[in-house]
Parts: sequence; C-alpha cells; structure tokens
Amino acid sequence: MPDLGKFAGAVLGSYAATAVLIALLLGVSLWQAARVKRALTEVEARQGKTDG
Repeated sequence: MPDLGKFAGAVLGSYAATAVLIALLLGVSLWQAARVKRALTEVEARQGKTDG
C-alpha cells in the first residue's frame, strides 16, 4: 500500500464508506429479489400455474 501521508485517514475512510455502501446496495438488492419472487409465486398460485 502506498504511503498516504496526511491523507491516510480520508482515503481509508472513503474506502470504508464505499465498502459499507456496496454492502448496503447488495443487501437491498437481495431483499428486493426475495420480495419480488414471493409476489410472483403468489400471482402464479392465484392463476393455478405450477413449476414445470
């Protein structure tokens, strides 16, 4: 890792903030995917469709 000098705190803080935001986006995306999958399953069940 290069010597960041007096900017080390700002750079490492930015890396940490970026990692947190990416993790948050991933979590929200997975939560939304599960919610949409449940909704689709409910709609298909109402229409009498089955897998296969």
